[in-house]
This record gives sequence, structure tokens and C-alpha cells, in this order.
Amino acid sequence: MILKKWEDLPDDLRTDAVRPYYDLLAKRRGSLLIKRIFDVVVSALMLLILSPVFLILAIAIKLDSPGPVFYRQVRVTQYGKQFRIFKFRSMVSDADKRGSLVTVSGDSRITRVGHVIRNCRLDELCQLIDIFRGTMTFVGTRPEVPKYVAAYTPEMMATLLLPAGVTSEASIRYKDEAELLDAADDVDAVYIRDVLPGKMKYNLDALKSFSFFSDIATMFRTVFAVLGK
Repeated sequence: MILKKWEDLPDDLRTDAVRPYYDLLAKRRGSLLIKRIFDVVVSALMLLILSPVFLILAIAIKLDSPGPVFYRQVRVTQYGKQFRIFKFRSMVSDADKRGSLVTVSGDSRITRVGHVIRNCRLDELCQLIDIFRGTMTFVGTRPEVPKYVAAYTPEMMATLLLPAGVTSEASIRYKDEAELLDAADDVDAVYIRDVLPGKMKYNLDALKSFSFFSDIATMFRTVFAVLGK
């Protein structure tokens, strides 16, 4: 995981608001390299070991509802680059056309199998592919859709200095995000106004205290959070 030189960053990242975060990360290039090596080795091993689980999930999704096995939505990652994220499909195939880009609890677009795999976070298991490719990392700011990135403040843009992550402290704190949006008349507006700033506070704090071992700790806390502990 190589941090670009300051002068090579996109214009919307070369700002006074981002510079303090860049300078902190530039001092931790060794940890960033270890982080990338860890991502490649562990994701490759997990893809191999979990391949039977992938097959079972793929069959269950196809039998449950018509549509593809994977949900490939456009998200934003390091340096503002767009990519199509891998997720096991947990909603009807045209879900994006039927409602908001974020999900509320009891969402009618979620399929029967989708309820199960979302509750166990199995829908995100195939993001191991994104980690291996380098478009994502195990721990980092969750990748948002371009619509929400457009609402970032100049300081929030600092989160794009590193690849998007599967989990983070913000993900743990906001694991019940769907319930927070249940009562909203305009889910997108409430997400941008109320939820996104709260999540970004944790994401920016994580950049300030970044280290490889803090990433490992976050991964363990994520496991405990999924298990309900």
C-alpha cells in the first residue's frame, strides 16, 4: 500500500484540511506496507478456505430469487477512484431503482436469503476479492457511493488517502445504522445530514491514530460486534 507523493494527489485532496492527515500517514509508510502484505496474504488464504461457503451462498441466492449472485454497485475508494464493489446479493435485483441507496431495517427489497446473510454479515464476505485486488482493505473507511462522497467536507476527503475498508470503528459503532434511519421521511437527506458526519468523526480519528496493530484490534472488535458481544 503505497502513499502517493503530495504533489501527485488529486486536486481535491491537496488541501489544507487534508494535509495534517497526509503528514501523519507519510510517517507510517512501513505500517502501510505491512498492512498491504497482510491484506494480500490473508485474503488469498481466506478465499481458498471459504470457497465452499461461497458456492453454498451462490446456490442459495440463485434459488431464492431471480438475478445475479453478486451485487456490483459503484463505490469510491483511495484517491477518489470509483470501483464496482463485490457483495453477495441480498436484495431484489433492481433494488436501486426501488428506493434509497442506504437500507433501513425491515426493507421490503431484502430477500429471504438476504435477511439471513445480512444479519450474519455474510453478504460482505466476497469483498475478500476487492481486498486481494487492492481496491479495498480489511480496515478502513467504508466505501460510499459517489452521491454521498460529493457531500464530504474538505476534512472528510482525508479518508480517501487510503483504500476503502470492509470494517472500521465507525462500522462497529453504527452496526445498527438501518434502525437509525427507520423513521426518516427522506433517508438520503437524513443519512447525509446526521449519520455521515458521525461516522466520519470515527474515521478521521482512526487516521490520526493509524497503526497496523490498531487495525488488528478493530478486526477483533468487529468479530465480537457481529457475535453480539
